[in-house]
Amino acid sequence: MYIDPGNEKPIFLQIAEQLEDSIFTGLYSEEEKIPSTNEISSLFHINPHTVLKGMNLLVDDGVIYKKRGLGMYVAKGAVEKIRAKRQNLFYDQYIATLIDEAKKLQLSKEQIVKLIERGYDNESNSNQ
Repeated sequence: MYIDPGNEKPIFLQIAEQLEDSIFTGLYSEEEKIPSTNEISSLFHINPHTVLKGMNLLVDDGVIYKKRGLGMYVAKGAVEKIRAKRQNLFYDQYIATLIDEAKKLQLSKEQIVKLIERGYDNESNSNQ
């Protein structure tokens, strides 16, 4: 995890995003315990309430849950919930913006698809 105190994004959101990403990429598996509020606050020298606020966002999303007296654990289906959330964000942040700009440029749907395919082709060639 990496927390940037100089980032304009609130620390509790950075914590939630970092934990979510760790779960999504498999660092923490379903039903596995994640670091405690105190462990994270000690590691980054931040207030435990700030950490808890970030964790509570993931609890509200059903990504993690609390086992009384034992700590926080990754919920079953957490990866799929995160994937669905990120797919929706991907549409909102990238696709809707792309379509809006394409309309301004008077690009057709077919032209957009060709540009995307060109991007994938270039990515494939650079990975070889």
